[in-house]
Amino acid sequence: MKKAERILLKVAVAQFLFLLLAQIFIHRFGVLPELIGISKYEGTSKMDHTDILEVFRVR
Repeated sequence: MKKAERILLKVAVAQFLFLLLAQIFIHRFGVLPELIGISKYEGTSKMDHTDILEVFRVR
């Protein structure tokens, strides 16, 4: 059982490292500019409430 836990821990660490590297690669080097545009459109890139209020005022 201890061997299986060590293997699972190594897999989890490897997954985390690959996720971190992929995020850095995509966002810092601008590999997918469409993805950056979508995150700016959805308002997840900066936490600013004024944009949300302006949208509701227009309607």
